[in-house]
Amino acid sequence: MLNNPKAKLTIRLILCLYVTTLAVLTLTTFYPDPVQGVSVPLILSVKLIPLLLFAVPVFRGDNRGIIWLSFVVIFYFTQYTVSAWLSEGAAVPVILAVLTFLLFTVAMFHLKLNRKPADSGT
Repeated sequence: MLNNPKAKLTIRLILCLYVTTLAVLTLTTFYPDPVQGVSVPLILSVKLIPLLLFAVPVFRGDNRGIIWLSFVVIFYFTQYTVSAWLSEGAAVPVILAVLTFLLFTVAMFHLKLNRKPADSGT
């Protein structure tokens, strides 16, 4: 569903950032120290399900799915920005804040590049 040849680069960047964000979220569940007394599958599902709901539209390059992904990513960005601030710059929240910021920004740029040409219905 690419309407612009330049959109191939932005969709690849979106996919790379999306997969990297999922990987870092998964990795931080186990490293540096897993939370004791809490179910790991529960933690993973709370962290990942909101993003995994958009896996198919993102891999297809569907504009509407990328728009909805961007709405969800804003919540992750907000959470990790606050966490980075409160932890006074701990590495994991800063990395996730930067990843989610980049994912959102590249998604918006992709949507601008990949919009359908306007009809001149005169």
